[in-house]
Amino acid sequence: MKYLLIFLLVLVIFVISVTLGSHNDQSVSFNYLLAQGEYRISTLLATLFGIGFVLGWGICGLFWLRTRVALANSQRKLKRLQQQLGMAEENVTASQVSVVKE
Repeated sequence: MKYLLIFLLVLVIFVISVTLGSHNDQSVSFNYLLAQGEYRISTLLATLFGIGFVLGWGICGLFWLRTRVALANSQRKLKRLQQQLGMAEENVTASQVSVVKE
């Protein structure tokens, strides 16, 4: 539900930006690293917003993936340590029982 609300909020922002940009038919000169172009403000606004949105989700996805991998590794180590602890407790219990019997 939370993700749906976030998606709807982003969609509303995108629609508002396209709507506001479409009322402005003014062309602007946009200089970027490799070249220069003449674009309408609405097209430029929508394109840059889309690129920023995709880049943001990509970067957040990479951080999320890194965190999930670290969590999986930690859980695997924890499980291994718990098994070792259980085996050590069994050995201690077995040795105490044999000492008591003698």
